[in-house]
Amino acid sequence: MSQPTAQQLELIEQQLGRKPRGLAGVAVATDSGVPLVLQIQSLVEDQPFPTLFWLCSKDLYQAIAEIETSGWVKQIEAELETNAELREAFLANQQAYVDLRWKLMRDEDRQRIEELGFTDLFNQYGIGGIRHWDKVRCLHMQYAHHLADGNVIGARLDEEFGLDKLTINI
Repeated sequence: MSQPTAQQLELIEQQLGRKPRGLAGVAVATDSGVPLVLQIQSLVEDQPFPTLFWLCSKDLYQAIAEIETSGWVKQIEAELETNAELREAFLANQQAYVDLRWKLMRDEDRQRIEELGFTDLFNQYGIGGIRHWDKVRCLHMQYAHHLADGNVIGARLDEEFGLDKLTINI
């Protein structure tokens, strides 16, 4: 993770259409510095925010939105039910996400989360803040995690749809 430059902050606001809340830094950027994934603080204005990685690239967002519209989420969830190897890897990704979120969390946020009674929430909520780890919920969050730390669903998106070969403008 790196702190965003002034130019990256402008790009992030353009990508999101607003100022980012709880921005901890840029987790992944292109070689030319275009932010792809943001790392977000776990506590924003005393409210839990269990989504560690946020996809900010408009180009990736649009491509993934089209994949979601095609019904691919239901398809991959069905495969998770029948493919034990994929399911095991996906559940391991969920636990790794939870562990990484705790590891990257600021000490003051960790303490405040405990004070506010949110510890169980942060232990239970996986990628994109999902409680049911056998569900995919949001491909955008899966892909953000994939780019930042590796994820079987994101790898499948690259394999099947070539997202890793997409030209990124903003």
